[in-house]
Amino acid sequence: CGDYSDLRGSRAVVLSAGVGQKPGETRLELLRRNAQVFEEVVPSVLENTSHAILVVATNPVDVMTHIDASFASRRGLPEAKVIGTGTTLDTARFRALLGECLGVDPRHVHAHVIGEHGDSEVLTWSLATVGGMHLDEFCSRHRIDFDEGVRQRIDDRVRNAAYSIIEGKGATYYGIGSAVARITDVVLHDQRSILTVSTPTPHVAGVSNVSVSLPRLVGGEGVLATFPLPLDEQEEVDLTASARLVRKTVDELDKWV
Repeated sequence: CGDYSDLRGSRAVVLSAGVGQKPGETRLELLRRNAQVFEEVVPSVLENTSHAILVVATNPVDVMTHIDASFASRRGLPEAKVIGTGTTLDTARFRALLGECLGVDPRHVHAHVIGEHGDSEVLTWSLATVGGMHLDEFCSRHRIDFDEGVRQRIDDRVRNAAYSIIEGKGATYYGIGSAVARITDVVLHDQRSILTVSTPTPHVAGVSNVSVSLPRLVGGEGVLATFPLPLDEQEEVDLTASARLVRKTVDELDKWV
């Protein structure tokens, strides 16, 4: 069994601590207990590795990322060095399902899931491209019937994947593990990759000081840049609602943030 002192010299630390929900306990009560856990964990980590990138995997990941960044900043760690896994896995699922439906390697599909990692997340259909072509143009050229029903089925599978997995085997393991591994690899090797991760952001779709996922340039120093997307009107509305939901929960935890 290791101790915090074993973290000395680490360039990245994954935070996945948390407590289980008690019978009858509300979501907010659970969040408050988890906040108390991280109020101890984050300073203890930074006492032993003061410049490491913190990768947050504990759910609800956007709220926990915001809280952890608050604790870390009090110890002098820039908020950009606190990265939540966010919608990294959701984006990978979105691209994989699009590729499967279109008969294309997902590596040539570009599409993002943004906002909260949760029920209010936003699939950016208006910006999806395949081989550099807009999704609608690709489908037209290749005579693929990609109607609203197909989109809804993909949306449901992306948005509800975790529920299906938990129902089938009790918990999610491998997907989030691969997302954590990917983010950590990008940080350790300064790959400067664009990932849909969560970190405190001054303004998101009219909401101030909130942590939700957007496409961000990630490297050895953490989040290097954030790329606002030219969303369509409905996606912008949905992103605002998603960011407000996260901000509302953070406000309810104002004792810690």
